[in-house]
Parts: sequence; C-alpha cells; structure tokens
Amino acid sequence: MPKPHRNLVRDYAQDLRLFGSPMSKFGLALMIAAFLVLPTVLQDDFWLSVLIYAGITAVGAIGLNLLTGYCGQISLGHAFFIGAGAYVTAKVGGDFGLPFPLWLLAAAGIGALLGGLIGPFTLRLRGHYLAIVTLGLVFVGEHLWRNLDDFTGGNSGTSVNADVAIGPVNFADLSIFGESYSRNQGWFWLVWALVGLVALLVKNLARTRPGRALQAVRDRDQAAEVIGVRAGRYKIGAFMISSAIASVAGALFGSYQQFVSPDEWNLLLSIQYIAVIIVGGLGTIFGSVLGALFVGALPALIDRYSDVIPGVQTSVGDSGFISVFALNQAIFGLLIVLFLVLEPRGLAGIWLRVKTYFKAWPFSY
Repeated sequence: MPKPHRNLVRDYAQDLRLFGSPMSKFGLALMIAAFLVLPTVLQDDFWLSVLIYAGITAVGAIGLNLLTGYCGQISLGHAFFIGAGAYVTAKVGGDFGLPFPLWLLAAAGIGALLGGLIGPFTLRLRGHYLAIVTLGLVFVGEHLWRNLDDFTGGNSGTSVNADVAIGPVNFADLSIFGESYSRNQGWFWLVWALVGLVALLVKNLARTRPGRALQAVRDRDQAAEVIGVRAGRYKIGAFMISSAIASVAGALFGSYQQFVSPDEWNLLLSIQYIAVIIVGGLGTIFGSVLGALFVGALPALIDRYSDVIPGVQTSVGDSGFISVFALNQAIFGLLIVLFLVLEPRGLAGIWLRVKTYFKAWPFSY
C-alpha cells in the first residue's frame, strides 16, 4: 500500500478513537486535574454556582446538539423536557424519597418516553415547520405546569428535596478523608462528573454506525434512505435520547435549586440552549461545553454585575432603559446572529482552526 494511503488510514483510525493523539490525552489530563482541584482553590459560592449552572446547561446542550447538530432536527421545545425532568425529580426524589440514581433514571426515562411520543409527529416535518411544532411544546408545557397543581404546585411552584447521595457519599454534605466540603463544592464535582459521562456517551454514539447514520440523515435524508438508512427510526431515536438528556439536566437543575416554578420553562430558556449550541459549535460535543461556559454563565454574571452595566434598570424607578431580563434576551439574539454570520462553526470551529494552524506550523503562511 502506498505511503499516503497508509497515512489516510492511520488518520481515520485516529479520528475514530476518543483520545487518539498525545495532545488529546494531555488535554484530558488537564481537564481531570481542573475537575479535581478547582473546587478546592475556587471556594467562592457565587463562582462555584455559576460553574454548576454552566455544567447543568452543558448537559442539556449536549442533548440538543445531538438532535440539531448531528441529526439536523431543529427544536425550540427543549425547555418542555427540562421542566418535565425537574417536576419528576420533585415528585420521585422528593415526595417518594427515592435515592439519587433512581430519580435521575426516572427523569431520563420520562424524558425519553415524552420524546418517543412526540417524535413520530415530527417525521413529516423539517426546517422551520419542525421548529414551529416544537415551539408549541413550550406553550403546552406552560399550560400543564400551571394547571397540574397536584404534580407541579401550579403557579406557586414546588420545592425539590431530592437526595443527592450515592451510598455513603452525600454530595450536598461531602466529607472525604476527614475534610468537609461545602454544598457547592460537592455539587460541582457531581455535575461536572455527569457532564463528562454524558459527553462520553454521546461522543461514543456519534462515532459509531448509528451516529454516522444520524449525520447522513442530517446532510441528505432522502439519499440516506436510498442507501438503507431508516431515517424515521433514527430521527425518533435522536429525539428520545435528546429528550432524556434534557430531562436529566432539568432534574439536576431542580435538585440543585431546590425549588422550581412554571416561569422557569419559557421560550427564553429554549432560545438560550439554541444560543449555546450555535455559539459553541453545531455537531461537536466539546462545543456544547464551551458554549455552556460562555453563554450559560451570562445570566448569572449580568444579574450579579447589573448595577455597573450602563443603562441597565436594576429596580423599579431606576433611570436605566433596559431590564436585566430584556438584556439577556438581546444578548442571546445578538450572539446567535453574530456567530451564524461570522463564525458558523462556533467556538469549536475557532479552536479547530487554531489547532490545525499549530499542527502545520512553521509551514503555514
């Protein structure tokens, strides 16, 4: 076999491996070190909570990126499944008192079930039509969450007292080798461990035969059907997995916040997740995490520093011309437009270009 062909085969085999290059392994080691050390160094509750919310957002964004970035199904109904996961956790983990692994699996199961029920209705739709149908889920969900008082608490909301212990390890009151850690430190380790687990599962799915089938459906669904890919089955499967992951994110959100209300699961939340995957990079797992860190942290940071942002109205009667809520909406919309126009591949695309440049250096010009 000629040498160029051997190189192509070797590069393809390396791409199929999760950590096929020394740089990837080095990056993995850095991420593990940051995961273990960061909560012990950064002990401020505000910054830890920002990273926890960003991690929860990353979990949901990975699920949405599987559906939109890998399968090409545009969804504006992500908030519906996140809310469902939160309320299931309030009931199963709080009222029934089931342990952490069971209520997390219950939330994922309900999300997959709802996705499986809704998925078949989207088979004949694509593009803007599919986006409009999934948008309807948000308003259906708002009606349900406000009127199912026994399940959701209605407009008053409901508390979420779900336990987050795995055996003797309680992440809400963590103690290791006689050293006690705060609730936010324990939650940081729990959430970002789940981010890594979900990312690993979805990355493995994306590089297998079903993952390649999803990408074929995304690029040319009719051509995929011709070569034997059952597009309907894969679309419904992607919808179910995406919905299950979204419900897991909602379960974590509700359990961490310990209270949820119908106002949380609105259109803005769905738009935020769209902004996360567009800014991070469609069709990339690490792009979802980058987008969550960049976009998911913005609402908390804007709320924290709103008094020093010119023109922001922090309370009734202030001289500002825009509220914190409206500013968040404007920023999400602006980020979506800017990245779609200037950098369609998102932060992941920027990183890949930088990496390619340094791989070719000093021969690049």
